Amino acid sequence: MKKTILITGGAGFIGSAVVRQAIAAEYRVVNLDALTYAANLDNVASVSESPFYVFERADIRDQSALDRIFATYQPDMLINLASESHVDRSIEGPAEFMETNIIGTFAMLQAARAFWEDKGRFDEFRFLHVSTDEVYGALGPTGQFSETSPYNPHSPYSASKASADHLVRAWANTYDLPVLISNCSNNYGPFQYPEKLVPRTINCALAGKPIQVYGTGDNVRDWLFVEDHAAALLMILEGGKVGDSYNVGGNAEMPNIEIVRKICLLLNERLDDRAPHEKLIEFVPDRPGHDFRYAIDASKIRLELGWQPTVSLETGLALTVDWYLKNSANTKFPQVSQQLGLLQ
Repeated sequence: MKKTILITGGAGFIGSAVVRQAIAAEYRVVNLDALTYAANLDNVASVSESPFYVFERADIRDQSALDRIFATYQPDMLINLASESHVDRSIEGPAEFMETNIIGTFAMLQAARAFWEDKGRFDEFRFLHVSTDEVYGALGPTGQFSETSPYNPHSPYSASKASADHLVRAWANTYDLPVLISNCSNNYGPFQYPEKLVPRTINCALAGKPIQVYGTGDNVRDWLFVEDHAAALLMILEGGKVGDSYNVGGNAEMPNIEIVRKICLLLNERLDDRAPHEKLIEFVPDRPGHDFRYAIDASKIRLELGWQPTVSLETGLALTVDWYLKNSANTKFPQVSQQLGLLQ
């Protein structure tokens, strides 16, 4: 009998990668997504005809819809990926982040708890909540975030995710709900919505528009290929210790400006008639509260579960650039057919 996974946000960037991998791993998948601006069902088109895939359009804040979906599909476990995740949007309009990331997580916890208790609190149940390294705040030139690093969020986005993490732990401590938490570094790869740095850089370069970079571009991130992240989440779901958290990183620290330059070089190789793409780089005033550096210590997931990233930054960026070039005229993917003028 196949296990059923309920995946929230399964039409989004990371969620769709998890859906595709879960179907390939022979799980039964229920994809719950509200289909807000960054979601696209074409992201899961490759598995949508599978007899083991079901889509439910619903908002994680809708308690009655959640109760119905739990009762209908009887999930063995769930991965909560539905969230608002763009820092710039959280600065301009924080309310939606509070609603989705905090109230939505609360509603998911309530629905999961009610279902789990009604089913006799069965041992196999797991609630994996997917969070971010941004809850830890910022690092200086050295050091890494571990699972025991104190929380110190600096943006409305990271504050909302930190709040959600605290709710998940509270439901574990108060109601014994079997939860896990993961905190990941910056994801990139095919299917990403163009407001984030990597796809926006590619899209602007293809359109001949300025590639805008905050400040001096020296802010450092740990870059994680999305398919590696999806594999980590499924491993945590099945093998992680209930009640624990796991940091997931790509072991690939690099300043934003170097990421942009690497993308430009890849495009120069592929579109030499438009080179050099570096001429499009334009530095703009920094955003408020811009964290200087994030870095992940992923030794716990490596030692306990045997996971480590398999795609190097160089390979992952090349795969990503090639995907966007291949799909640049494909109107099914707003990731490559729209220019939003938004910054990372």
